Amino acid sequence: MLQVFTHPACLAHDTGPDHAERPARLRSILGALEAAHPDLDWQQAPRATRGQLLRVHDAALLDSVLETVPLGVMALDPDTMLSPGSAEAALRAAGAGVAAVDAVLAGRTTRAFCAVRPPGHHATATTAMGFCLFNNIAVAARHALDQHGLERVVIADFDVHHGNGTQAIFATEAKLRFASSHQWPLYPGSGAHHETGIGNIANVPLPEAAGSAAFRAAWQMELLPFLDMFRPQLVLISAGFDGHHRDPLANLQLNTDDFAWITRELVVIANRHCGGRVVSMLEGGYDLTALAECCVAHIDGLRW
Repeated sequence: MLQVFTHPACLAHDTGPDHAERPARLRSILGALEAAHPDLDWQQAPRATRGQLLRVHDAALLDSVLETVPLGVMALDPDTMLSPGSAEAALRAAGAGVAAVDAVLAGRTTRAFCAVRPPGHHATATTAMGFCLFNNIAVAARHALDQHGLERVVIADFDVHHGNGTQAIFATEAKLRFASSHQWPLYPGSGAHHETGIGNIANVPLPEAAGSAAFRAAWQMELLPFLDMFRPQLVLISAGFDGHHRDPLANLQLNTDDFAWITRELVVIANRHCGGRVVSMLEGGYDLTALAECCVAHIDGLRW
C-alpha cells in the first residue's frame, strides 16, 4: 500500500523568476506520477499545527515565516524566498509528513511519499535557509517519537546537499539515527565524516563527479548497515534527486537507477524491522526531466 500526500498550496510558493526551486518542479512530478501510476492513492496534506512545528523550531522562526506578509517575493537570504503563498505552502509541506506518519503507523498504508514544496532538510531550529522554511522531515520524525512513542526512528538522506538542519536538530537524540551521502565540498559546507553526533549520525561525503559505484558503496558499506543495526521502527527518507547527472546545482553523476536502487534497499530494511513502514519526503532535484523520472523510479521502489 502506498499513499501520496500533496496539496495545491505547495504550487503557490513563489520563489521568483529563474529560481531553481520553482513550482514547475512539483507540477512535473505530479504529472509524471499520475501518468506512470494511475492507481495511486492521493491524499490532501493538512496544515501542520503550531505545536507540531514548535517541537523542532523556535517560535521566532515560526513568526518570521507565518506572520510576515510580503507584498511580493522577498528574500530571507540569497537563496530562500518568501511570498504571499509561502506560509500556507510551508504549513502543508510540514503537515504532509505528520499525516503520512500517522497513516503509516495507524496501518492505513504501509508506505507514503510526500510530494510537497518547499523542501526542508536545510532549515535549522532557528533559521530558514537553503530553499527551506520548515524542516519537514524533522517535524515528521519528532511527531513519530513524541506522539507515537517510537524508540528507534531513522532518517536516510540521499540529497546531493547535506541535510545540515536535520543533523543539527537531532545531533543529541538517542532515539534517532541520521545517515547521509552528499557531494563534498558543496553547500551548506557541513556533513564531514567526523560529524557523528552522539554516535547517531553517519555522513559519507562524495567527491565531485562521483558516480554510481561510489554512491552505492557508501550506502552498502557504511550507511545502510548503520541504519539496519538500529532495528528501526520507522524509516524516513529525505528524497533529494539532485545527485542526478543532469542536475544543474551539483556535480555527481548518478542516474535514475541509482535512486530506484537506494529506495529498494531502504524498503528492505523497513521490511526486516518494522513491517515495511516508510515515509519519504521530497527534497531537492532541479532538472525537471530528471526529477520526474527519478520520482517515478522512487515510487516504483517504494511499491517494490
